[in-house]
Amino acid sequence: MFKKGTFIIYGTAGVCQVIDIGRVSGVPVSHPEKDYYTLTKLRSGGTIYIPVDTTEFMRPVMTRDEANDLIARIPDIEERVCESRDQKSLNDYYRASLQSHSCEELIRLVKSVTRKNLLLGQRGKKPGRTDTEYKKKAESLLQEEFSVALEIPYAEVPKYIEQELAHIS
Repeated sequence: MFKKGTFIIYGTAGVCQVIDIGRVSGVPVSHPEKDYYTLTKLRSGGTIYIPVDTTEFMRPVMTRDEANDLIARIPDIEERVCESRDQKSLNDYYRASLQSHSCEELIRLVKSVTRKNLLLGQRGKKPGRTDTEYKKKAESLLQEEFSVALEIPYAEVPKYIEQELAHIS
């Protein structure tokens, strides 16, 4: 069970903060006699009510040390470009990456789409919409979590990662 004030990853909604735990009043919920987490989405500010005993994926945000360790491993995370021309297969592939809830897998997705787009550009082709949308979602999820873990503003995360990777090279 998470404590009030904890930052968590909830499904693919991104970083949320537990702002309350208990019965919910004044809001229609499925089971008024159940305890709920009241979550607020970090970036969009929306409120989510989720039963404490949900099977939906939730985990604490990574720690500062875990974030820095993951950043140091970015150069070693190999991309896997999905070459499928079938839109459904491509969507399923990217959705599975997002639903893995693994930051390493999100980094792999970003690196893979970046590589794919580079190869397309060399052939005079534009990036696909699906590739672009999933890359943007993965980057946003990573940036949110790194922001909280590293206690830096969301907008400063890319620069922080760039500086850390420059020290490794």
